[in-house]
Amino acid sequence: MKQLITHFTDNDLYTFTCQYYVLKTYPRAEVEYSFIDRNNTVYPEGFAALLQEQVDYMRNVVITDEEVEYMTNHCVYLPLWYFTFLRGYRFNPAEVAISQDAEGHLSIKVRGKWFSTIMWEMPLLSCISEIMHILRGDIDRYDAALEESRARAKAEQIFGGGLTLGDMGTRRRLSFDHQEMVIRTMKEVYESRQWPGKFTGTSNVWLAMKYNLSPLGTMSHQLISFEENVSGVFECNYGVMKKFSDVFDGDNGIYLYDCFGDKVFFSNLSKRMAMMYKGLRVDSGNEEEQTEKIIAKYLELGIDPATKQVVFSNGLNIDRAIEIHKYCAGRVQDSYGVGTFLTCDVTGCSPMNIVVKLTKGRITEKREWHDCVKLSCDLTKTLGNPAKCEYLKSLLK
Repeated sequence: MKQLITHFTDNDLYTFTCQYYVLKTYPRAEVEYSFIDRNNTVYPEGFAALLQEQVDYMRNVVITDEEVEYMTNHCVYLPLWYFTFLRGYRFNPAEVAISQDAEGHLSIKVRGKWFSTIMWEMPLLSCISEIMHILRGDIDRYDAALEESRARAKAEQIFGGGLTLGDMGTRRRLSFDHQEMVIRTMKEVYESRQWPGKFTGTSNVWLAMKYNLSPLGTMSHQLISFEENVSGVFECNYGVMKKFSDVFDGDNGIYLYDCFGDKVFFSNLSKRMAMMYKGLRVDSGNEEEQTEKIIAKYLELGIDPATKQVVFSNGLNIDRAIEIHKYCAGRVQDSYGVGTFLTCDVTGCSPMNIVVKLTKGRITEKREWHDCVKLSCDLTKTLGNPAKCEYLKSLLK
């Protein structure tokens, strides 16, 4: 099979911002990531070998001068020395262990230094998704004219509906080519006239570069999952907020708060951190309920909620995003990150429901390993050691 990932920055921006955070805060940390298929998919025979082939290709994917120049100009919160580090970075396939059982279920573990292994999440997920769609025949059946027309109609609905929205669909895309078409079409529609809505860009750094867009993304749950083993479940959010704001000197100010549910986050959200961060990202739970809790907390702290951004990203389609936008009614600065519904909502196709999550970590190679888990505001998204999840939930009641 042809090489699917050919660009170093065909990756989400938060991979790079989180990698820089790790280099600054836990440069000796070691971790293990695990692949999770929420649909318990049975993969075709030989799938693991096809994926291993793609992993082996990655050793030759390196950052280019063009990519460095783009990121230097658009990611000004990343220092120049970090790009020297990226020039020397090489994907290490030895960090990735892939197997497939007799029934066809896929197992993947990524283990090694955190600053190195953090780069594998997006390449693995996008390759798994695209290989599966190839094997299912979805790529052969793909009707380019039809899907471009559908993408255009979605863009018109998005911008006509007043949504401030960006693409976050790299990890479960049908294919790289389809994601690129969606980005290109959204930009063409957005620039064709004045709209009440706004196209904010894409989380995919390479596509943002190609189409002169803003790269989107700040942080991921893994930072908080890891920190729980350092400072405890009740203080881990504050710990990450403080460290992240120190690392980026106040930039990248959207905080993903739901790793251990909203109760533990709001219970120790300080006014200083609430003022320092531009806003919050809602990635689980009921959006209307979360909106009310966010507004109430800001008011309690003496902050005008209308000055704060709230990014909604919990598996949204356009109709649902418009519902939330109408509900917010200007009380917060609502914006939207949409993934699968843009990059894998293709006629006759079933999107994958897959993630790669941090499941173990230790702060240095000399320390003991600890389980890393995620609870979220939605029990269906709970991930990690079940016993530890239950223990933490009992503490947070």
